[in-house]
Amino acid sequence: MSAKKIVQEFYKSDALLEVETVANLLHPEIILEWHSTTGFLKLNYTEIINLTTQLSKAYVRSKSRITHIIEDHNTVAVRYDHYVKTIENPREEMLLAHFMVIWELKDNKLYRGYQMSQL
Repeated sequence: MSAKKIVQEFYKSDALLEVETVANLLHPEIILEWHSTTGFLKLNYTEIINLTTQLSKAYVRSKSRITHIIEDHNTVAVRYDHYVKTIENPREEMLLAHFMVIWELKDNKLYRGYQMSQL
């Protein structure tokens, strides 16, 4: 599978709420450096799995609308808007944030991520 297809699989509908799906796409030595409106996070494999678990408890649906995706060998840049539906209000889709991330892949898994997000 191409690097671009792996990244698209990661952002497909509801994948970010499925621990097993996320775990299968992450390299065991993954590091995600994330600059958000609330500060900087540096997440490893376990922390990303924990985040996925937390998201799955708060949201019933997750959808990433990719607007740009560019592949260069084992590196993929993707820009997307992340929408969710909460357990409290499953009929209303709300924007979680706008994202831009560059992924480096190793062994056909997400290995290094450099992400920025804004509400």
